[in-house]
Amino acid sequence: MASYELECRACRQRLRQPSAAHVALNRIGCDAKGDSGMGMNPLIPLKGGPLKGRPAKGQSALAPLPRRLRVLHWLTVICVAMAAAFILTRDQLDGRDVRSWLLEGHRHFGLFVLALFVVRVFVRLRVGKLPASGESPWPVRAAAGLTHIALYALLITLPVLGWALSSAEGKPAHFFGATLPNLVAPDEDLADSLQAWHLNAAWVLLGLVCLHIAAALWHHFVMRDGVLRRMWPKRRR
Repeated sequence: MASYELECRACRQRLRQPSAAHVALNRIGCDAKGDSGMGMNPLIPLKGGPLKGRPAKGQSALAPLPRRLRVLHWLTVICVAMAAAFILTRDQLDGRDVRSWLLEGHRHFGLFVLALFVVRVFVRLRVGKLPASGESPWPVRAAAGLTHIALYALLITLPVLGWALSSAEGKPAHFFGATLPNLVAPDEDLADSLQAWHLNAAWVLLGLVCLHIAAALWHHFVMRDGVLRRMWPKRRR
């Protein structure tokens, strides 16, 4: 009887101890679920690469752009938005003094954009090669490159056109009290042409900005590749 109880006790102990296959299956299940119990383990590479549009968390995140470039980028965004807000608000008002003040504010923010562009070019040359921005199909990279070139061209063209427009209207441009030299001689016909070019370039810039924002949101919410996050300021720990 005692020997029978010992054998039963040994059987129960063996049943309680998981087999090697059971341990391996449990380990695979834990690895597949990850720490949180949901999704795939980022440390286990998928066969054939990560899921399209949803890179594994274990993959190295895209390195953020240099802080100076990120600061200049967002300062340019603020200045462009303020220049647009000033001129659009001016069109809705009738007071002469207020309209004159808003126009002067629009010119100042436009000149800020021009100055930031010059600083940005200088900083970009000093920084050198930027961190890799991930792997994308060449048509996407080509479209992004052309869009950026067009944006940069307009960021320098629009302020210069506005400066020349002020000169053609016989109203010298001012920047923090300093009178800037005239780019062209006063000419009413040239002023009309420059005004039309300035307005058309502004609409093109608006379209490119909308396209740029849509691409950033697509990278962030669809591709989830960290392209947008590399432009945000770093969080302080």
